[in-house]
Amino acid sequence: MKIAVFVSGRGSNLKALIDAQIKLRKFEIIVVISDKKNCAAFNIADDNNIKTFSIGNGEGSISYQHLPNLLHDTGVELIVLAGFLKLIPEDVIKKYQNKIINIHPALLPSFGGKGMYGLNVHKAVYRSSAKVSGATIHFVDLSYDTGKIIAQKCVDISDVKSPEEIAERVLEVEHELLPYVVNKIAEDKVKIIDDRVSILK
Repeated sequence: MKIAVFVSGRGSNLKALIDAQIKLRKFEIIVVISDKKNCAAFNIADDNNIKTFSIGNGEGSISYQHLPNLLHDTGVELIVLAGFLKLIPEDVIKKYQNKIINIHPALLPSFGGKGMYGLNVHKAVYRSSAKVSGATIHFVDLSYDTGKIIAQKCVDISDVKSPEEIAERVLEVEHELLPYVVNKIAEDKVKIIDDRVSILK
């Protein structure tokens, strides 16, 4: 299965996917796309000979208007949002219905929505005095963090002293959960049955 990974940050989830790609050989990351021209994750992509594009103007960039053509021409079958902070255009979502997934650093439907990304999420979780947090992978629809949930993994945060501690624990979970789900999708074992998402064994 050919995959496009969309990123905005340093790319630790991209690295986890690349490691899984090498180990499992069930999927191939063929392009990495960012909303930032100098995205740190591009260094990881470059080290692994993966093409990169930034969304915008100038050399090496593409516009949102030309994004569908790029995805089509490269044969992308699944889009993975791994810390991508922008909404995906409606025409791309419709064309890749149930073929775009996002990883969110909290247990949706709590602590999601516009502005809830990165440390903002963990600060909100910390202030709430929640005793568990975790990661959620969901299908992408037209709003932030509202698509059907594919998988979640919890982590105990009852003893943390800061949002940064929550971030560290959740990131470890993300690095386990995202490759697992992508691999299951590549094996055609993620199904929507009776309006719920199931992962087959």
